[in-house]
Parts: sequence; C-alpha cells; structure tokens
Amino acid sequence: MLVMRESRTRDCRILNGMWRFYPDLDHTAEAEEIWRDALPGSQQCAVPASVNDLFTDPRIRHHVGLYFYERMVLVPGTWDQSVILRCGSATHEARVWVNGQEVGDHRGGYLPVEVDITDHVTPGEVFRLTIAVDNRLYQDSIPPGEVVQQDDGTWRQDYRHDFFNYAGLHRSVALWSRPRTYLHDVTITTSYSGSTGVVSWSADFSEAPASIQIKVLDHRDVSVIAESEGSSGQVEIPHVRLWTPGIGGLYDLEISAYDEAGQLLDCHREPFGVREVAVEGMQFLINGEPFYFTGFGMHEDHETLGKGHSDAHMLQDFELLSWIGANSLRTSHYPYSDEFMDYCDEHGIVVIDETAAVGLNWAIAGGIVGDEVGATFTPGHVDDKTQATHKDHIAELIQRDKNRPSVVMWSIANEPDTAVPEAREYFAPLVEWTRSLDATRPVGFTNVMFAPAGVDTVSDLFDVLMLNRYYGWYAHIADLKKAQEVLREELEKWQDMLHKPIIMTEYGADTVAGLHSVHNVPFSEEFQVAYLKAYEEVFDAVPAVIGEQMWNFADFQTKFGIARIDGNRKGAFTRDRRPKAAATHLRQRWTTR
Repeated sequence: MLVMRESRTRDCRILNGMWRFYPDLDHTAEAEEIWRDALPGSQQCAVPASVNDLFTDPRIRHHVGLYFYERMVLVPGTWDQSVILRCGSATHEARVWVNGQEVGDHRGGYLPVEVDITDHVTPGEVFRLTIAVDNRLYQDSIPPGEVVQQDDGTWRQDYRHDFFNYAGLHRSVALWSRPRTYLHDVTITTSYSGSTGVVSWSADFSEAPASIQIKVLDHRDVSVIAESEGSSGQVEIPHVRLWTPGIGGLYDLEISAYDEAGQLLDCHREPFGVREVAVEGMQFLINGEPFYFTGFGMHEDHETLGKGHSDAHMLQDFELLSWIGANSLRTSHYPYSDEFMDYCDEHGIVVIDETAAVGLNWAIAGGIVGDEVGATFTPGHVDDKTQATHKDHIAELIQRDKNRPSVVMWSIANEPDTAVPEAREYFAPLVEWTRSLDATRPVGFTNVMFAPAGVDTVSDLFDVLMLNRYYGWYAHIADLKKAQEVLREELEKWQDMLHKPIIMTEYGADTVAGLHSVHNVPFSEEFQVAYLKAYEEVFDAVPAVIGEQMWNFADFQTKFGIARIDGNRKGAFTRDRRPKAAATHLRQRWTTR
C-alpha cells in the first residue's frame, strides 16, 4: 500500500491525542462485546505511545491480551469521497469497529493498518471509533512467541527476541479522504547514463481512468522536469541530480488520473531518487562507487514513549547520527515509521530495511538468554505457518518501501537458527520470493554467532553477508586478543568461502555510563572503547568487510532477567541520548574515514 500523502484529491485529519482507554485485564471484553457501547470507565491513553511505561499500575504494564482505544471522530462535511482509516502501526494485531460494527483487522505490529470505512460513516456526522490492540505473540506470528497460562490463571507472554514487547498504537492514527477511482500502487525504478537519468513507472488504479498524466517534479521547488502519460512508461531527466549518501536528492513522480470529460479523478505525488545499487565481488556499490557502511543497528525505543513515534525524538536521533559520522543504519528488528523513512530519503541516510522476523531460533533469545531446548524448524515451533506469515510480512514491507532510495537492501530475518539443514528449506523460498517482488536490491539476513563459517547452511543464498558477533563479550569475555584472533579467522574463512561483501551488523559490549576503570574492566566505558578498537583493527585488515554497524545506537529496554539490568546497555548513547566514551571514539573514526 502507498504511503498516504495529501494532494489535490486527498485530505487528512490526524487523530492523535488522548483516547479513552480500557485494558482488558480480566479477559472478559470479547465475551461481553464491550465495543458495542462506549468503553467503560474514564481512563485515557496517549496516541501515539506504548502503553507499558505510561501507567503506574503493574497490571497494565505486564498485561497480556487486549487493550481497547476509543474516541469520537467527525467526518468533514466536505468529504464526498471514500473515507479511509489508517494507523501507522498497532502492535501486534488490531481490530477496528465503527459505532460497534467491526470493519477490519490487521496482523503484524510494525506495518500500517488501513481500513476503508466509507460505508459506515456519513460526511458531517460524528462516529465512535474503537480499536483493539492485541499484544499476544504466537508460534505463527512474526516475531513468534507463546502465551502460557500460569497456575493463578494469569497469562505470561514468552518470546525469544531481546527487546521489550511494547504494545499500543505506536504511530499516528489518521482519517483520510480518497477518490473512488484512485491510485492503488505505483512501482518506480531508476537508472542513469552519464548526466541523464531514466525513470520508469508502473501504476495500478482501482479502476482504469480515461487518461493518466505523468510529471517528474523537482522535490525542492516543484518545477516540472519531464512529462509523459500512461499507466506505465519511462522518461529521461536531463542533468540528473543523483540520490547520494549523506546528501539525498529527491524528485517527485506526480500521477494524475482523469475521466472522459477531463475531470481530475486522483492525484498522487510519490517521492523517489535516481540511484543504482549493485553488489560486485566483495564490493557494495551505490552509483558505481564502493560504499562503506558506518552506523548502527537501532531501535524505536525511548523513555516514557516506548516504541511510540515522536518527531522531536526522531530528529534528535538523526542529529546524533550526523554528529557521530554515521552514514547508515539497520531497522533492527522491524520496519520503522513512515516519518523515519521519509527523513532518510530526504537526507541521504542509507538503510538496511529489516522485517520483524526476529526470534526464529528456539535455543536463544537475542543470542544469550534462552532457556528452552528443542529444534527450531519443527511443527509447533517455526514451521509452514510461520513461513506463510513471514512471506506476507516481506510482501507488505516491500510494497510500502520499494520506492524509497534510502533502502539499499532487504534484511529478511535477524539471527535465525541457520546452523541446521532445515533452515535451507525454510529460507530458500523466502529469498526467491523477495527477489520476485524486487529485483533491484540485494537480499540479506543477519547471521548469529552460533552459525559461523562452515556451520551455517544458508548464507550462500544471499547477496551480502551480515554478521552479528560478540567475541570478547559473550564468548572469550574480556580477552580481546583472543576475540581478535577468532574474529579474523572467521571473517577470512567467510571471505574465502563466499567472496561476498561482509557487513558487521552487530558487535558490542554492555556498558554502564559513568563506570570507569584503568584496567578495562567489563561494563566500564574504557572497556567498551577498547572492544571497539580491537574489532576495528580486524575490519581494516579483511578486504571483504565493507561496513561496521555497532550494536547499538542507544541503550534500550528489554525483558528483565539476570543478563539484563534495566535493559540492554550496549549503546554508544544512553537511553536518554547522553554520549558514552564510545561515541566520541566512533565520531573520531567515522568522520575521518
């Protein structure tokens, strides 16, 4: 689905703010069908935001099940078009009612929920909007999980990913007007030769219009660069401004549809950039030039907000990325908000776009804290149902982000169990599926350290090797000399085996801000810097390494446990974005490359 954008034919009403709120703590809401009338009580909740950190009641923070949101909404009297409800995300499943009547649902917590409610509302009148958010994860979810009923009758959510299972309406909720005949989708591809850019498009409408007009506009001043017509075709851009890392460089493809009388039916502007991405040997090329990734795996995670989107917090993060010299990031471990991706497109930030397929590894959780043994790829764990959900998630992600120049690669999973033969049967069809949906970008996944070179069974299927390694922390802790030896040995083995580019997508050590030691004691800021330096010496010695994305940009909240005290502390910045010594070190390295 296209990102909704205002135009001559489309209008928007943002519904963010304080909503009536009802957590279904006793799990009776469905039996009582509480959505048929106004929600009981007077509790409220902010939208967008995660539920978990807002309330003092621990039952709400740790609730497993449904949370209900409700508000009254006025449909503008001037809207004589279709009325669409769109929510940027609802984690992990949403059901929507209008005046007590169910109108739609969506499963998958990190991609948009979009429901056509035209037949259920009237322009100029108010309706009652109810949204139920379900935070439960099951075996066939992406990410997967298991709901366990405890002896006292309460539910416990088990999951194998190493970040907190925040829930709620995490991104903006909006009411949109859309023409009855509308642009359903458009695919834009680009190339260039010398100073001439070539833009190709294929547009899909809900109904075929009489005519379609195409304009290429300068994104900065909306001047017309080129014109054409038709649902598909291509045009040239003379003296093209290439989309360039660190700079950006956007155009808009304006698509206007008309009826037989020449009346405008729909108009949509889709931003795009002219650039080419390729993998050649052990190089990753953007516009024909070798690109070296510097940056982080990140999380949508802030105090109070949890995973709720905030433009102000987002801007602060991007300013810190610029300050430290990062040119790229991975959306670990799920798709990020439209607003976040728009900023990357605008400012030339290179993105590895990742699905929410994290935790597909039954022996571990984020590499360290699993307590269950058993095979991963077996019925009831990761099986055909999981694979079908995974396939749908890949399709939704590509449909949303395929036109974004910032996205240079798809990452279809994080740290799955690829040390077993069954992994190949699971992943081979998904790699083929991803390439069938988008042949213009490389495909990868991030490989866990328990599936090293010679053990992993799937990496030859992918275009780029992305490695998460914690030698010197989870293995050979504090022995940085040994960590260097093991890391270099493995990287050189991968290099000899596959002759493909390698990006270190995770490496790091938990660090308590303000803890100092002259002896490089683990958890101290000095040890974190020494750890980074040890890894960097190896990166610089192995030609196949074409990127370093430290784990993590900032400390973030996780499940509590003996290995996690108030979250994961591997950040270069604290959770409230204060720099550790590692940030200064990375700034010096990355801004002088």
